[in-house]
Amino acid sequence: MRKKMTLLLLLGLLLPGRAQTLKEAFVDTLVERTLQTFNVPGIAVAVVKDEEVVLAKGYGVRSILTRQPVDENTLFAIASNTKAFTAAALGILVDEEKLTWDTHVTDFIPEFRLHDPWVTAEFTIRDLLTHRSGLGLGAGDLMLFPDSARFTLPEIIHNLRYLKPVSSFRTKYDYDNLLYLVAGEVVARASGMSWEEFVETRIMKPLGMTHSAASIDRLPSAANIIDAHVMVDGRLQVVPLERGSVINAAGGIYSTVSDMAEWVQLQINKGAYDEAPGKRIFSEQVHSEMWQPQTILSVRQPGSYNTHFAAYGLGWGVADMKGFLEASHTGGLMGIVTKVTILPELKLGIIVFTNQQEGAAFAAITNTIKDFYLGMEFTDRVKELSERRQQQLGEASGIMAAVEKKIAEQRKKKGGVPDRVPYVGTYTDKWFGEVAITLEGERMRFRALRSPKLRGEMFYYAGNTFIVRWDDRTLEADAFASFTLDEEGVPTGMTMKAVSPFTDFSFDFQDLDFIRKTE
Repeated sequence: MRKKMTLLLLLGLLLPGRAQTLKEAFVDTLVERTLQTFNVPGIAVAVVKDEEVVLAKGYGVRSILTRQPVDENTLFAIASNTKAFTAAALGILVDEEKLTWDTHVTDFIPEFRLHDPWVTAEFTIRDLLTHRSGLGLGAGDLMLFPDSARFTLPEIIHNLRYLKPVSSFRTKYDYDNLLYLVAGEVVARASGMSWEEFVETRIMKPLGMTHSAASIDRLPSAANIIDAHVMVDGRLQVVPLERGSVINAAGGIYSTVSDMAEWVQLQINKGAYDEAPGKRIFSEQVHSEMWQPQTILSVRQPGSYNTHFAAYGLGWGVADMKGFLEASHTGGLMGIVTKVTILPELKLGIIVFTNQQEGAAFAAITNTIKDFYLGMEFTDRVKELSERRQQQLGEASGIMAAVEKKIAEQRKKKGGVPDRVPYVGTYTDKWFGEVAITLEGERMRFRALRSPKLRGEMFYYAGNTFIVRWDDRTLEADAFASFTLDEEGVPTGMTMKAVSPFTDFSFDFQDLDFIRKTE
């Protein structure tokens, strides 16, 4: 009954004054309903319309531990929304003629190497930003995630050569993070400043983004910052904020919705940030290039927004929405997801930050507000996305239940679990390094030497395949480990893949190819 009354209230708030302004009470009701439906502790929302910030507000709490409220100046990791800042930084350097979008990466980073020498030689700044390298989805991300991974930027750049492509160069979209780290290094070498210094001094400072910084460790104050939250066994749990400095150019910025409203205004104004002449961060030409389709994405059906095309530009996704251009990006780190959406022809920007990794929450809020400004009939986006999410969770739960059942059945079989001693040893992957397979009493264990959070117990599944169940259950990334044997039945190598298809793509176990070390 309560849900029905809330929906009626939402509809009632929507109808009056529809043609003029978005009512704050409408957004309040929408967000509160989203918090409850998706079990999100805290959300911050900002709406920019016609060169004004019509709303910048926090809802819920920063942390389930402290219960301190979220406000418009609460700091969130914006995660991959950082990529647009990296693209803009390169755009500034294009304006200054220090490079072009089609400058070869090796002109600035001679040690840059990919698997194919020809692709290496042809690879441009534009290619770094457009997710069309030929590498697979999230390739090499295990050097970044989970955040305990101990790889330096020079090591990551060196290890790119060991990642094998899954498609031809410039033919297919596969989202990546590592190449944005390379892009950040180009910024550093072309400008003589670190990527962090460049973004803060050339973008954030002129815009007045006084609360923001290029990484968590550079924040002027962390007094008003969220905790990250994940669901574990149906309960919310606080997880540490990711602090790895290596990820900064791909996903390290911390900001607030009030500061990000200035960034959105900059985009709507095509690089200008003040009415005074010369007050520009980057030129209109650079802005236009960032929103030009570079890598085409498939659109299976038009959907409710009658979308006919989608593409990735330079640090932005672009698509048509009811005949209007939309530029947008999402971001996600452990326990945090964010979304920035801009419809420039409507002079509209929508910013939604959350402190729980439930993307349906930011989608429900963004789409409802977008619907209002597009003049669409009301659709209950919270209900729509909740039902879709419950279906996904049901499918994921079914997959994991089947795996657990098979493990239990093998244990009950006489001789169902093979001798595990032969599998014990050290296995090495060219880019990820060593993992140790050990026996600790009756337990077979997996331990990644360069990524301490990737340790867990191994359970026999079938054939020469085991399941690795990570000790840290917040990872939600249990994996198959399949051993290759020689003609004598001795393990010589190991491959891996995620158990669930819903595992975050940054756990790119499928890219690992371990060889057993010999004494």
